[in-house]
This record gives sequence, C-alpha cells and structure tokens, in this order.
Amino acid sequence: MDQPDCEIGVVGLGVMGRNLLLNVADHGYSAAGYDLEPTKVDTLLMEAASRPISGAHTLADLAASLRKPRAVLLLVPAGAAVDAVIRGLLPYLEPADVLIDGGNSHFKDTERRAADVARQGIGYLGVGISGGEHGARYGPSIMPGGPRGAYQRVRPVFEAIAAKAGDEPCVGYLGPGSAGHYVKMVHNGIEYGLMRLISETYHLMKQGLGLDNDNLAAIYDAWNHTELNGYLIEITANIFRKVDQRTGHRLIDMILDEAGQKGTGMWTSEDALSLQVPVLAIDVAVAMREMSVLKAERTAASRVFAIPQPTFFGDRRTMLDQLRSSLYAAMIITYAQGMVQLGRASQTYGYGLNLEEVARIWRGGCIIRAAILEHVRSAYHASPQLPNLLLAPQLAKEVLARQQDLRSVVRVAAELGIPAPGLMVALAYFDSYRSEWLPDNLTQAQRDYFGAHTYQRVDMEGSFHTQWGDGQPESDQLLAAEQEPHPAMVGG
Repeated sequence: MDQPDCEIGVVGLGVMGRNLLLNVADHGYSAAGYDLEPTKVDTLLMEAASRPISGAHTLADLAASLRKPRAVLLLVPAGAAVDAVIRGLLPYLEPADVLIDGGNSHFKDTERRAADVARQGIGYLGVGISGGEHGARYGPSIMPGGPRGAYQRVRPVFEAIAAKAGDEPCVGYLGPGSAGHYVKMVHNGIEYGLMRLISETYHLMKQGLGLDNDNLAAIYDAWNHTELNGYLIEITANIFRKVDQRTGHRLIDMILDEAGQKGTGMWTSEDALSLQVPVLAIDVAVAMREMSVLKAERTAASRVFAIPQPTFFGDRRTMLDQLRSSLYAAMIITYAQGMVQLGRASQTYGYGLNLEEVARIWRGGCIIRAAILEHVRSAYHASPQLPNLLLAPQLAKEVLARQQDLRSVVRVAAELGIPAPGLMVALAYFDSYRSEWLPDNLTQAQRDYFGAHTYQRVDMEGSFHTQWGDGQPESDQLLAAEQEPHPAMVGG
C-alpha cells in the first residue's frame, strides 16, 4: 500500500525489523521499509496485505516517503553496518529529522554517532529493544536515550507498539546521549547472569539428582508459579518438552554444550571494571560461556581427571526446595549488581537515570521480565537514591530468609564436583557486601611492600609508606607519604 507520508521508516528488514514494522502498522501508523536485499522488501509488501506499509528500494525513496520531520529506525547489525547506513541516509535528511539506532550498538559508538549527526541538526536516539522476534511483533520493552525533543517525535509510536504491564507501556525516556543503549547493555548483562544461574540449577538436577526432561519441565513450570515467575523460567520449562523432529529425542539433548555470545555481556563487565563496580554475576556468566567453547579441551580433561558420576544421597524434595530458594536469592543479588552499575554509570556519564523507571520498563516485553521487578520498582520508589537493592527492606528480608539454602546448595555442588560458579559468586557477593571487615588491609600492605604504593591507617588520616623488612627500627619504618606520587610506585 503506497503511503507518501509515512510516520516512520525502517532500515533493515531482518527478523526484528520486519516484525517491528508490522507491529507499527498494526497500531495504525503508516510505515516504510528498506533493505539492501530487494527480495526482503518484496516479501514485506506481500505480508503487509492491507496494512499501511510501503516499500522502498533505495534510501532516497525511503526518505521521500516519510513525513517531516522524518524518523528513521535502523535495525542493522552493530558496528560498521550502522555507520554505512548513516552515511547513506544523511544526504537525504534535513535538520530536525531523527535517526534511531535500535540495534545493540556499543554505547560509546552511540555517543560518537550522535555528535556527528548533531552537526547537521539531526537528532540521534540510541534505543535498546528487548523481546526477540515475538516481542518485536507483539510488544517489546523499549529503552530510548538521546535528545528529549527527538524522543517526542517518535513517542506516540513507541508507546503504541511497546509491551504493556497492566496499562503501562514498557517504554520511557531514559536520558541523554547513550543512556538507552547503556541500559540495554546492562539489561543483557543481567540476562547473562540469570541464564547462568538457571543453567546451574539444571546441571544440579540433571547430574546430581538424576532427573529426566519430563521432571525438569514440570519443576521449572511449577517454579514459574512461585516467586521465580518470569520469562526465562517459563521458556526453560518449554525447552525441556520440545521434541527434535529429526531424531525423536528431546531437542535439548541434541544441542551442543557450547554457548555463543554477541558481546553485550562482555561490554557490561568491561565497563563495570572501569567504573569500579563489582558485577561478579555477570563476570562469571561471561567467563563460563568462554569456558563452554573449550569443548575439545574439556573432553580431554574429563579423561585425565575422571571422577565417578556424582550421586546425591540427601532428601531430594528438600534439595529441590533449596534450589528454588537459592535461585531466587541469587537472582535478587544479580539484579542488584546490574542496578548498582546503572546508578554509577548515570553519575559518571550524566545520564540522570531514574532506576524506578528502568525497572518499570523491564516489567514487560524484555527477556529479563519477572515478578521480582515489581519489588525492584517499589524499592526505588521508596528510596530513589538506594545504593544497593540488598539494602531495600523487602529484598533484604528475602535474601536473608534464603541464605542458608544458598549455602547448602553451594556445599552440595562442591561436594558433587558440579560447577556452580554463578551460585557461588552470588553467595560470595552477599557475604562480602555485608562484611564490615575484609582482608584487604593485607592487600594494601603487600602493594606497599613490593611497589611503595602506600596504605591508609585505621587510627589517623593520610597515606603512609613503610620500609618493609630492611632491618630499620620500627619507629623509622612509618613515613608519611608525600602528596606527589612516590617515584617507586610500580606494579599492582
């Protein structure tokens, strides 16, 4: 259907682009689509039927089909492809037009691109979109960042196509610059952490308790009707029921145990390190995906370090209750780490994030949507400056009530030789965060010993350096550090 004044254009008609465009049209907004492959445009038009959708076979035609100020949504692979599309579009755009990157671009690339197109008066939105193929078609979670005025141009469309939690659309303006893409990056990091935790409960039930796929499906389905209710638990139950049409076996047993990744989890860990925010749950999830691809080495090592099949001799019902309980505690701890990172990033990069609003947007459509997000939202509503979700009274109560179960599960995993690093670091994070004293006074001493990095004292202000182990009298060993860096400061 030809629409000379389309509300929005979409570049990239792959799975996400095509389904989002159909979603837009289903909500009464006219849209135009373009792709480098003309057959994708033709396929779109066939699928469009009577919907208000038009196709463009050139970027010039796409721009000409849009009402002014134009809004163009890019759904192409992150990296060079985004830059190429922007270069191709700019000659056909005018001041006040809006470019929208809806892919998983690195937030620093978004900052660069926004600055470049701003010189021509064009608004640039970095928009995180979560929900996969189904979400794109029927309602994703949308995380926009960039100039507020540019967002207002597309706000009605985004609110119409977004998932709904109750009557609320799961979209909202998050902040300037790359705020939207940063929030989506951390969303994906949390996703990595939650998936890791769920996979570890699977490992413990499959190899530790000897449960079959029917049992596993029933357990995850039952868990989805408890405090663990959420999208990832729901699809996990479904996965164990799926039959492979080729072999007749359950499909899960035909899938190689190597997990891929596109980089967003790694980006989350990398930036958390630069912000000095510990996100152990995300770090270990990224590392374990890297461990999974060492399939040949793991196979060889399993022969060198052969151990008997792990056997659990305790009460299975009790163990299953402890697994459910410990998974919930670990999930709370994982969300907490991600939200701390968002808070620190907001301060550092000037995003001005409202963490209650982030939790609200995540309640529907996105991959990490879960009942727990209502508690997260309530925690930030009650205390907007909350430094850590573990300090929110309700969530603290939930973790405290489950900490012994988490300890029991970690103990069983260690005894059976079943790797459960996600659950283990969740416990370690909890124990570290609640510890008034940690042994890092020794770390300070070691750094000063080998590198003259100085240390602080508990009984007076300032930085100090000691001549360690050189036989000098104790009274001569303590030296107030100069304000300038010590010339011998080297190493870690």
